[in-house]
Amino acid sequence: MKHNIPMTILLLAMFVATQLIGLYIITSDPFSISQTLSNGTIETTENSALSWIQPPEVEEESDFGVYFSSIVLAFIFAVIILFLLTKFKVAFILRIWFFAVVAIALTLSFTALLPEFIYFLNPIIYYTIPAIISISLAFLKVFGKNFIVHNFTELLIYPGIATIFVPILNFWSILVLLLLISIYDIWAVWHSGIMQKMAKYQINNMKVFSGFFVPYISRKIRMRIKKMKKLKVKHKKIKVNVAILGGGDVVFPLITAGVILKTASVNLPFGLIFTGGLIPAIFVIVGATLGLALLFMFSEKKKFYPAMPFITGGILFGLVLGYFF
Repeated sequence: MKHNIPMTILLLAMFVATQLIGLYIITSDPFSISQTLSNGTIETTENSALSWIQPPEVEEESDFGVYFSSIVLAFIFAVIILFLLTKFKVAFILRIWFFAVVAIALTLSFTALLPEFIYFLNPIIYYTIPAIISISLAFLKVFGKNFIVHNFTELLIYPGIATIFVPILNFWSILVLLLLISIYDIWAVWHSGIMQKMAKYQINNMKVFSGFFVPYISRKIRMRIKKMKKLKVKHKKIKVNVAILGGGDVVFPLITAGVILKTASVNLPFGLIFTGGLIPAIFVIVGATLGLALLFMFSEKKKFYPAMPFITGGILFGLVLGYFF
């Protein structure tokens, strides 16, 4: 097992918590504001404060293919830029980039969580509260180097990111995206090693990591520290283990669950029909969690593994269960 049982359970718990929070935030939709009128009808208006980042509206089925191509190109471009900035050790620009992404994602999440009645009381307060909280937390996360703030914000960053991508993906495009990301993950970890290099640079040089990050010490080290305290021996350097889970391994399952949540029905081969909704979305989360748990269970210490192939396998298993239930 890569980590001890408590750390493994903690990572899995944070993973599941992010997925469930994400489903709620996706359903709440930060880009729109709903009001129930006196006759019982619901009137929905656009959140003008977020119009600059609102995902485009899908008008035809062919639009999903166009947006999918744009997402793949944007992902490739982002990886290249991140690699170059890491290679040339431009930490300041990377920090600014991280800060901007974190602030935007948190703003989307906090907007979705904020009660909408505040908008009808005072729109300015409704717009500014999420922004102020998000910018403050983003600053503490990127420049404050507090791992508690870091992990707390991770719970809300990926739901915010998911709200941008879920509306422009459908059942088939998200499956292809999962396949491509899994192939990239295998190449980046086992072939090129680019993933390890970028992760180590983020942790050691930038002191910022895009994912869950929990330092811990082993039971053997804890016993040694207690013994040193009893003997009043001066503390020496101790080895701290780190349990990490990359952000991509969290956000792609969440995007998949969000797409399935909003999918009405899909025609499958052999005349089968897949119906989406909350229950199939929950099965996606269950499958992804099982895939991640199996990876943690059979992986070895001090070795890097691509998580997405295991998570994608679990998601496909969850989709099969969702079809039958």
